[in-house]
Amino acid sequence: MVRIGPMASPVIRPVIRPEFPLTRRELIALLGTAALCPVLPTSVVAQGRTAVALQAKADRIALRPGAPETSIWSLSGGELRFKRGETIDVSFSNELPLPAAFDCRGLDGVPAAEPLTSRAPLATGAKDTFQLALRQAGTLLFEASPLGDGALPVRPRAVVVAGTSPVAVDRDEVLLIEEWRLRADGSAIPAGTDPKDTTLFHTVNGRTSFEISAPANARLRLRIINGSPRSVLAVKLENTEVRVMAIDSQPAEPFPARNGALVLAPGGRTDVFVDVTGPAGTSFPILLHDGKQARPVGRLTVSAQPPLRSAPFPPAPPLPANDLPAQLDLKNAARFELALGAPGDWVRAADFKPSSAPAFQAKAGRAVVLALTNRAADTSVFQLHGHHFRLLDRLDDGWKPFWLDTLAIEPGQTQRIAFLAEYPGRYLIEATAADWAAPRLLRWYSVQ
Repeated sequence: MVRIGPMASPVIRPVIRPEFPLTRRELIALLGTAALCPVLPTSVVAQGRTAVALQAKADRIALRPGAPETSIWSLSGGELRFKRGETIDVSFSNELPLPAAFDCRGLDGVPAAEPLTSRAPLATGAKDTFQLALRQAGTLLFEASPLGDGALPVRPRAVVVAGTSPVAVDRDEVLLIEEWRLRADGSAIPAGTDPKDTTLFHTVNGRTSFEISAPANARLRLRIINGSPRSVLAVKLENTEVRVMAIDSQPAEPFPARNGALVLAPGGRTDVFVDVTGPAGTSFPILLHDGKQARPVGRLTVSAQPPLRSAPFPPAPPLPANDLPAQLDLKNAARFELALGAPGDWVRAADFKPSSAPAFQAKAGRAVVLALTNRAADTSVFQLHGHHFRLLDRLDDGWKPFWLDTLAIEPGQTQRIAFLAEYPGRYLIEATAADWAAPRLLRWYSVQ
């Protein structure tokens, strides 16, 4: 049966200095346990269609003070905020010198837009059009993945899909954290490349130092995204309560993050509520830990504006549900075992063929349980396309009170997950080592 009590939140040791000591192994273990305009609390009617033009193109970013900007690639376009129930007509053009595949992380049940299984990589200078039905509210991530040698890092795009019910917050902010590896000459290397002799940089929303301010007693919704393609990251907002409301695009049973710290897998998204308290000028450092060291990446400051209200909001109720199943029939579930890191079973993205045999096939409407065993020497990050899953308890008699689409699994460890095979189609599964030099590895599954 489903566990009803509050989720055990990550345990981060209290600190006095602006850092939080973690080893890389501790960071992965914590993930296993957990895993500026006003927003008016008014109801919206989710309907209609919206045209969206996206381009994979050359770009630049400022990472080193006083040095030239760094050449990168990016997925560009206008602001990506929509409403639940909308259908967006996407026009995706590739202006890169390599073929590129488009993906939307966190979007369930759109097999016609699934990269590689349904839509071939887009050639240089080509354009593709397709539709994305936004059935669920949440924080998504649009990505463009170049295929071939000579690539540069590509910036993804955060996507906000608002729900149809009011949520009492004063501000709704995206914090997209990205990781960069620069050679001595200032050039950036993509994931899948040996990072030897490179310098590590992190940015939040494209800036090396991110500042945010709000009046006292304001409630902020922060949509925190790990935009690193390989690294598990911990984010900590010091000296204030951080309440987790959603994980990987799906509402969770609310719980306070221990010591204000969150752990996110590559591509992971966590929505939190933060109540701004204290006198004007009070600041709360935002720290980032990559498993080796902590570094400040920004701060939240109480502004000099009058308080928005006499006291902070009371604790927030859960976010409106996205109509995922309340129960999963584990007794009659189809069960499969997948070995992560096993040679020969997984292929690089550039070598993927839709004609290859599926990792498993499931009947529509049936629950599926996957036993994921990491046989690699490093942590593997597993991503399931097309469906969200529950992380099962060790005794396989219940699950954690949240949904995921991405899970980090330590070497030699087996984790069991379950999902309802709700949407017929062919979908990717990914298993990539949490190592910058590791290739992106793929298989696929089908729901019939």
